[in-house]
Amino acid sequence: MVLDIERDQRRFKQIVRGRIRENLRKYITHGEMIGRRGKDAVSIPLPQLDIPRFRFGKNGSGGVGQGDGEVGDPVGKPGDDPAGSGGAGSEPGSGHLIEVEVNLDELAEMLGDELELPHVEPKGTASISAEKAKYNSVRQTGPESLRHFKRTYLNALRRQISTGNYLPDDPRVVPIKSDKQYRSWNDVPRPEVNAVVIYLMDVSGSMTDDQKQIVRTEAFWIDAWLGKQYKGIEKRYIIHDAVAKEVDEHTFYHTRESGGTRISSAYKVCAQLIDSTFPVSDWNIYCFQFSDGDNWGDDNRQAFELLNEKLLPAANLFCYGQVESPYGSGDFIEALRKQFGENDKLALSEIADKEGIYDSIKLFLGKGK
Repeated sequence: MVLDIERDQRRFKQIVRGRIRENLRKYITHGEMIGRRGKDAVSIPLPQLDIPRFRFGKNGSGGVGQGDGEVGDPVGKPGDDPAGSGGAGSEPGSGHLIEVEVNLDELAEMLGDELELPHVEPKGTASISAEKAKYNSVRQTGPESLRHFKRTYLNALRRQISTGNYLPDDPRVVPIKSDKQYRSWNDVPRPEVNAVVIYLMDVSGSMTDDQKQIVRTEAFWIDAWLGKQYKGIEKRYIIHDAVAKEVDEHTFYHTRESGGTRISSAYKVCAQLIDSTFPVSDWNIYCFQFSDGDNWGDDNRQAFELLNEKLLPAANLFCYGQVESPYGSGDFIEALRKQFGENDKLALSEIADKEGIYDSIKLFLGKGK
């Protein structure tokens, strides 16, 4: 019976994951699971999976195709109301949803299969690991500071009892050199965070809540894919209007400012963050910038200098996603194309609406950098 249940559970999981794969594009573009995200898994709403069953008719009701009716009449049980007619009912509905937990790594694998993404090719120290001393053994030699007192005492007690030197009336236990035991260690590799994702976003008044939701949805899938490629991911967030600053994740998605836009301010903060915290020799660095493409006057010149001299040399990949807004000019992406052409480290994407998230992710992550 237990084996039957386990087999049924495996079969159910296969069916569920098949449904998710069939509808993955919808989940990618609509972001339905972001609010249900846990530490290592997400809950995805799926239509209820009905088990096929036989339904028996009434005895004496005739054979197949018998009875009153004309060609074109709807098929149904006697007394059935047309869809949508009648008042409140007492019967259960048929459109329920169930929530199924899916591991983030498994979701990332589905994403990679759906978008045919190449695996990331890390640069520099691809897998940083530190040797951590773990005290998990005992030796007969070592420094006194690591003497294992309990084991040493037991060895001395056993020796004195076996040799007849232990006196219950005078229960002194005196260890000698051969009794002493010392704690010892083995060096075990401990994976360290080895990649950082830096998100930059324009939060001026022209970036609406709809545009920010697009950014949030795309960032969810970027995190899922890069998190599968590396043992750990560090995430940092920078917002800007005319001035830029580093913030936490919640502030990143819920801040709305007004005023002008200077993209160079965000590039400057990003470059300073990399210089101070993420040495290029030890870190795989990914930058994802989102804006509506509206930048102030001649600020493009300073932004391009920072991008060319600081950010592109440091990053594995620098991605710019231009989210269409009714208020933005949309000129920045064309200026980037004109200035940098087909730079291998630079990926440019135009995101008209949430349906554009799918192609944008494929464009960004399809480079395998």
